[in-house]
Amino acid sequence: MLSVSRTASEQELKSAYRKLAMQHHPDRNPNNPDAEERFKEVTEAYAILADSEKRSLYDRFGHAGVGSAASSGGGFEGAPFQDLGEIFGEFFGFGDVLGGSGRRRSRVQRGADLREDITLEFEEAAFGTETRVMVRRHEACEECRGSGAAPGKGPTSCRTCDGRGQVRYQQGFFSIARTCPSCQGTGNVITDPCLKCKGEGRLLRQRSVDAKIPAGVEDGTRIRFTGGGEAGPFGGPAGDLYVVLHVKEHPFFVREGNDLHCAVPLSVTQAAMGAEIRVPTLEGEHTLKVPDGTQPGTTFRVRNKGVPVLNGHGKGDLYVEVRVQIPTKLSKRQKELLQELETTAKVDNQPMMRSLLGKMKDMFG
Repeated sequence: MLSVSRTASEQELKSAYRKLAMQHHPDRNPNNPDAEERFKEVTEAYAILADSEKRSLYDRFGHAGVGSAASSGGGFEGAPFQDLGEIFGEFFGFGDVLGGSGRRRSRVQRGADLREDITLEFEEAAFGTETRVMVRRHEACEECRGSGAAPGKGPTSCRTCDGRGQVRYQQGFFSIARTCPSCQGTGNVITDPCLKCKGEGRLLRQRSVDAKIPAGVEDGTRIRFTGGGEAGPFGGPAGDLYVVLHVKEHPFFVREGNDLHCAVPLSVTQAAMGAEIRVPTLEGEHTLKVPDGTQPGTTFRVRNKGVPVLNGHGKGDLYVEVRVQIPTKLSKRQKELLQELETTAKVDNQPMMRSLLGKMKDMFG
């Protein structure tokens, strides 16, 4: 009846039954007794094959071995049908079907998480800071301690569902359980609500939360503060607060991971003759020794002058690029000196120039 092999697995049984049950379900075939009969047949087949004991009897004795067992089950009860809510729920919009055991929904629930965004200066992100975050959140009512009931009172059993959290409806030969609309599945209701919170167990307040920002955070870093979110309904635990950091750009440094990059000007004389220059860092100035003959664009590495490693040890490095400044206006005497330097340089560099010209001839024929 289910069109499966003798060695079909549990999942194959469930898939085959689902397909046939959906096809022949009475709600999809109104006023069609043949479809209803077919539905009953595949349901009985699934009830037998999904039960390991009944399946064993059927394998040995056929339908005769399970005839009485199938008919004495008191309808569609038992373990094989506890998953029918899964099989039918998403299509027909209900959860517990055919007498499956439903559970009451807990009134106590965890509160929602919250998010707040703050902006930090570049140095605050590098070295860490302490700040305050304004949070608007629900907090547990002090009067009823989050229960929602008036002091000295408590929830009472729901009369609509008799405390079960579900109400049952008869739909054809189905017994369908739905969440109780009066208690929302909790099984109890508050008849004497707290006057301060009006039975909600929570009050909306704005709080200033102290937030410690560790050293080394970056733009977009998210910090979690456990229990800093919304208080849970009816005394439930609070959610978490997530603080998202936005870091301002620095006017001089560019950050890449834990390293810092910057560029400093260098005169022609300093580049040619070498010099000691003062370069800024996040912790003050640092003396950098520039060797003679330094070329434009040369980058120097200064160790441990970068950003501290987040939740770790050590710091990144500082990379300093030198940019040689070419003067745009020269006096007559400066021009004479440069011309003299050019003449001297030509004489000194003649062997090198000959070698270079020879290589170019070899390259271009």
